Amino acid sequence: MMSFLEAISPTARVLLATTQPTNQSENMISTHENAGGRETSLADIEALAKTFSDAHQKLADAVVALDWEIEAIKRKHLPGLRKEVAKAAAAKLALHSAITDAPGLFVKPRTVIFHAVKLGYAKGKGKMEIPDPTATLMRLETMFPDEGQRGMYVHVEVSPNKETLAELPAKDLSRLGICIVDAEDKVVIKPACSEVEKIVAALLKDAVEVEVA
Repeated sequence: MMSFLEAISPTARVLLATTQPTNQSENMISTHENAGGRETSLADIEALAKTFSDAHQKLADAVVALDWEIEAIKRKHLPGLRKEVAKAAAAKLALHSAITDAPGLFVKPRTVIFHAVKLGYAKGKGKMEIPDPTATLMRLETMFPDEGQRGMYVHVEVSPNKETLAELPAKDLSRLGICIVDAEDKVVIKPACSEVEKIVAALLKDAVEVEVA
């Protein structure tokens, strides 16, 4: 499903752009009073939940239909794409072999451009390897006795361990100046999981924002 999510992302952005409410305040109902001015009941919330569930299901059905159409297009064009990929790979290999066999043609200049393709030789960036970091650190201490100068070549990172700190009681965390944020109750609206739930969530993301004062 992730590949389809990547494919549908542009569509999701277009849909969201055309379905965003022009004024969110006009689309929100008080958490204490409904549009009629009376107190909201659980029955009201159940009715609204059914409306959302029905709309959500229709959206899921539309996503599945779109998925089928995209898969059909992929099945139609994939064989041809595979042939073109094979041809391009073979052509690149032949070009690579020709350049390897004639390094003398690329002394000066080292590279040329033919048919919008830059080819030739270029200096590799290389990859630094430190087989024995401990020995290297000891040699750095000898080469650069001054700690300030040596610090330019040594990377030291020290940070609090959130995983173990989470085991401390709240009073100790407070003494350490650590705050627990976003721990308050939040509204939960989560339909039952399905195969298209991630796609539907992507389409609905940021389309409706629920805020509790």
